[in-house]
Amino acid sequence: MKKIYLLALTILAFTPEVNAQCTGGRYASDIFTNVTVTNDVNFGSNASFTGSTTQLDMDIYEPTGDTETSRPLIIWAHGGSFIGGTKTEQDVVELSNRFAKKGFVCASIDYRTGMWPIDSVNAIKALLRAVQDMKASVRFFYEDASNADAYKIDTTRIYIGGSSAGAITALQYAYLDKECEIEEFMSISDLNSLGGLEGTSGNPGYSTDVAGVINLCGAVARYGWIETGDVPMVSLHGDDDGTVPYGRGQASVSGFPIMYLDGSRMIDAHANDIGVESKFYTHYGGGHVVYFGNTAYMDTTVNFIRDFLIDQFGCTDAPLQAANAPGGSAVMYQQTHCGLGFENINNTLISEIFPNPSSDQMTVVYGNDITLSEVVLVDLSGRIVESYDVNGSSLIINKNDLNAGVYLLKSTTTEGDVSTSKIIFK
Repeated sequence: MKKIYLLALTILAFTPEVNAQCTGGRYASDIFTNVTVTNDVNFGSNASFTGSTTQLDMDIYEPTGDTETSRPLIIWAHGGSFIGGTKTEQDVVELSNRFAKKGFVCASIDYRTGMWPIDSVNAIKALLRAVQDMKASVRFFYEDASNADAYKIDTTRIYIGGSSAGAITALQYAYLDKECEIEEFMSISDLNSLGGLEGTSGNPGYSTDVAGVINLCGAVARYGWIETGDVPMVSLHGDDDGTVPYGRGQASVSGFPIMYLDGSRMIDAHANDIGVESKFYTHYGGGHVVYFGNTAYMDTTVNFIRDFLIDQFGCTDAPLQAANAPGGSAVMYQQTHCGLGFENINNTLISEIFPNPSSDQMTVVYGNDITLSEVVLVDLSGRIVESYDVNGSSLIINKNDLNAGVYLLKSTTTEGDVSTSKIIFK
């Protein structure tokens, strides 16, 4: 997904039609009065948690009378703690109508819900089913664009988002992209028995690439799944959310705490550390899904998302809702990332690394009487990106053309002692 996102950015940067579409208030203002809704469009089917077949439908919202032939799409997923909810929930319906009036096409999808018993194991399975179904909905629009082109979608501008469980679904869709990342929660064989990360819910053979994520009161299982080069995101979250944590905390289903998740505060802090674009607004004092049925909160939510999207398109319209400072502090923790051993970081050979994180250069100071045979910098895929010769007790590491992100500095002495240190370039 990372390479595709970079390619999409290049295409957008050199496609004059995209910027031209920003004129006349399109995407920034309500330039359409009416919205045409096509209900119950089938995009696939799959087995529910009980084994019965669930038909997967969505409602598609289009600006009435629109003649544009290459339109951005937002796919919305409803909330409901993965045990209930439908595509006609009030908040996703209002979001779909509001953005359709600005010139977007919106789809509000159903996905498989339900789990029993209610516990962390079955919650992960329910989440994966939802991700698989959302991927089928994205493939539906790629298939349509390649054939009938009934919905006139620009597939380089497909955004996924949702409310609560729907936001959790969209976040995992975008950033859970390696099988090894989920091994903490289930075996690969169990994952494959569910259909793998892509799933088998419909429209096989078509792309599932998306351009960004709209996160409304969502969370990820591990913020480390977000990596340099991943797609951008926009997030809104109440700092008094008692259902999905604002920071790191336990998420609940029907009032029962299920598992620890990293909420929007953690996601935004990590994204900023590694250079992934993240726009974040905190509803101070707000609980869970405060915009549901509340016009003032919904206005703020729509305006902030609108600002993010038109910025992605290169529009020059003035922002309507400024970001605010996040609440509290994000207490980050060491991560294990697909066997790279972040949990086994050992700094015994190093006395100091500063500044860390850094935007351009950092200094590594080794202990006394250490002779190094090898010092390498490794990225999160395990690839060596730099090698260094150390003569003396310190090393200067320059960012140069390295991407922003998290790296491991592996230092080995002539006696075979090894030190592994996490460093971050902004």
